[in-house]
Formats: sequence, structure tokens, C-alpha cells
Amino acid sequence: MTLASNTYDAEPIPEAARAAIDAMLQSGDLFRYTAPQDAPVALLEREFATLMGTKYALAVSSCSAALFLSLKALDLPRGARVLIPAFTFAAVPSAVLHADCLPVLCEVGANYRIDLQDFEAKLGRDIGAVIISHMRGHTSDMDAILALCTARDIPVIEDAAHSLGTRWHGRNIGTLGRVGCFSFQSYKLVNAGEGGIMITDDADLVARAIIMSGAYEHNWAKHMAGSDPALGAAFERWQNRLPLYNLRLSNLSAAIIRPQLAEIPRRVRDGRANHDYVAACLNDSPWLDVPPPLPPEERAPDSIQFNLVGMDDAAARAFAAAAAAHGVKVQVFGQSTDNARAFWNWRFIPGDVPDLPQTRAMLMSACDTRLPARLSRSQLDLIATAICDAAAEVMGQTARYGT
Repeated sequence: MTLASNTYDAEPIPEAARAAIDAMLQSGDLFRYTAPQDAPVALLEREFATLMGTKYALAVSSCSAALFLSLKALDLPRGARVLIPAFTFAAVPSAVLHADCLPVLCEVGANYRIDLQDFEAKLGRDIGAVIISHMRGHTSDMDAILALCTARDIPVIEDAAHSLGTRWHGRNIGTLGRVGCFSFQSYKLVNAGEGGIMITDDADLVARAIIMSGAYEHNWAKHMAGSDPALGAAFERWQNRLPLYNLRLSNLSAAIIRPQLAEIPRRVRDGRANHDYVAACLNDSPWLDVPPPLPPEERAPDSIQFNLVGMDDAAARAFAAAAAAHGVKVQVFGQSTDNARAFWNWRFIPGDVPDLPQTRAMLMSACDTRLPARLSRSQLDLIATAICDAAAEVMGQTARYGT
């Protein structure tokens, strides 16, 4: 039996990063504020803002840090309620709690997107802010969500950790809400091991976030490129009035990230092609279903999610084991022990585990497999065949599948 490719290996870091890294290793100049201007982190922020089409970007230690700083920069009162989808990573409700707020979970449907009826019902319960997690790159109906939030003057933060390169009606995901937050962790489209970045057009908000990220004394001046009266006034207004959380990104990480920005279009193109090819194969099995994208959505996937059809919990676990025996790791979100994406494992949230039957049912049959852009067609065939064969073995009949 031929095992499928290791889908957890990342692409090599571009050669262009090596000279910058070697120079930093020689000088030891890894701190973003040592240089008077144009440090690698500052250059990354400008390049990323230009790439996304926003005025400002702030690079920090992780996407979780970006979410935390976004909430703190909104100046929400202690104990403010923040509405989030129940299908997300544990770091999202954790960031809400770190910001002295309380996460409120709303239902997510079988297509991995926010249930708008439950969202609207909970939006009226003294919600101070909303975080929309585009979980695994799946975009909820942002037209409806933004309309509901705008009518109530509720700020929206986009957790776009999985969605760099995704577009909604032709606009970059992360630019639709008040703030967009992205991840540079190794399993994301751009890999620095760890790291994150937030983008916004709001001068006052980014000034607060920059100071709290660790721009002590007047280091905030190094975040300005040219004249920006609104940003300068905001820095002066908040100097020494905010706590420092020291969540900065290092120059070394920025040197690894910057050459990868040029690779984003290729990775998006190849990742989407890989996903759609495997999705067509899986949808040919009676036991597997890949939900389609919403019409305004152009995805940038590096993984595939699909639902098991007609399988109970025992069959779902048997399917995951059979896929593993064929050399493909398939995670069934609700079936794997202590999964950080299963809301009932977030016992750090005060109160009882919420009753979210729709999300629970989805998680018990929703599967996840990585499909990085670097995979070849033959590797995709191995993965698709392994998954379909595993489903057929468990369900006792041959799936309607061919490559």
C-alpha cells in the first residue's frame, strides 16, 4: 500500500529570505525598534497593508494577539459580551477572555457557516462586539452579518487566520469589518512558525493597538511612514495612557514572511485547484459531502472539510481509523479526544456548556484533511482514493468514485 504524502510539511522558505536572515544573525539586530526606520517588521506592515488595500497594519506575535489587541483597542467595558461562532479554534474565546470580555457562542450550520437566525437572536442581547471566524477558510454570509451589525452599531472583527487570499464580492477577506486579523503560523498560507497581523483603516484604533502591542516611549513614531495627521494625533492622545502587553513580532520573523507575500497568488490558485479537484472526487461517494462555497466567495483553501453521510459515531471513528490505515490523517472534529475546535471542550468559559445542537451535530460528522498547495495531482489522487475507500470499507459497499 502506497501512503499519501505528508501534508504537514510546509513549503521551503524562499531563497530571498536567506540574505536578510544571515545579515541579522551577524548583527544580532532582531528587535523591531532598534533601527530608526524601515526595520523589517515595519516594511512588512507597509507591504501587507498595500497588499490588502488598507491604511494600516500591525504585525504581532500571533493571530490570537491580534484578536486580543483588536478587542482592547475597541475600548470595550470590562465584562462586555462578544458574539463568536461556536465553530472556531479555542484561541478565539481565549482572546475574548484575555481582553476581559465574555464570549457568547452562536450556532453554525452543516455548511460550517454561521446560522443567521441564531446570530440575529443573540446579537440583541447586549453584545459589545462580534468576531467572525472564517473557520478553515469558510466565509459566512458577510452581507447579512455586516448589515445586522451596522444597524446596531456593533463593531465586527474578522478572524481571518485561515482566509488570507479569500475574497468576498471581489473584496479581500479581513477588510470587510472594522479590523481583520491573520495568522503566520506554520499551517497557514504564509509560514513564519508563529506570528500574526491585524489590518484596519481606523487611525485611532490602530494607534491604541500599536501602543498596547509594546511601542513604549515614542517608538510609535517608527510606525509612521510619511505624514499622517490623524495617526499622529491618535498616538499623542494615547501615549502613556494604555498598558503595554509586549506582543511584538521580531525582525527575524518578518524576514521570513516578506518574501512569501509574492507567493500568495500562486498558493491561492494552486490551493483552490487542489481543493476543488479533491472535492469533486469526494462528492462522488455516497458517504461523503463537501459543502459548496457561497456565491460571493472565492476561497483560498489549504485544507478540505467534508461531512460524513449516514454514519453514526462508531462508524465515524472507524472511518478515521481506516483513512489513517490508508496513509491519510482525517480529523473528525467532534470525535477526536479533547479537540480544541469542539466548543464543549472550552471549559475555561464561565458557566455551563451552552446548548448548541446544530453545531454539535455538525462537529460529530465534519472531517478535516490538509491539502497544501504544493501537492501534485498524483498525491491528490492518493488522498482522495484513500478517503473514499475508507468510507466504502466502513459502510460495506463500493463508493461511486473514479479518478
